[in-house]
Amino acid sequence: MTEVPDPEVVELATKIFDLARRGRTEALVAYVDAGVPANLTNDRGDSLVMLAAYHGHSDAVRALLARGAEADRVNDRGQTPLAGAAFKGETDVIKALLEGGADPSAGTPSAVDTARMFGRTELLELFGER
Repeated sequence: MTEVPDPEVVELATKIFDLARRGRTEALVAYVDAGVPANLTNDRGDSLVMLAAYHGHSDAVRALLARGAEADRVNDRGQTPLAGAAFKGETDVIKALLEGGADPSAGTPSAVDTARMFGRTELLELFGER
């Protein structure tokens, strides 16, 4: 028997994911500091770091990583936050993820593959590739 999630819990989770998407770092980390898992994921496996990274919020990414979030947590499609940031060309986010230990070769496609696919040589240099 499948458990039906509590509507209040779903509403709160939706709010927290929205904070990550919008880069509302202070409010987001207040929830994490109060006990929300730093690696919380949505129904597509996107973590808070993934959502913040994809939407260009380097401060939120740094704050989540500092609270134990995984830099390389893959979503249900095998994508990492670093590959998402590479796709969007978010250099500040990429630097934050690399500082947080993200692996440019993790995921499918990896951040390296994504940068190559779009001819982003400046990102390949950040990843230590040629």
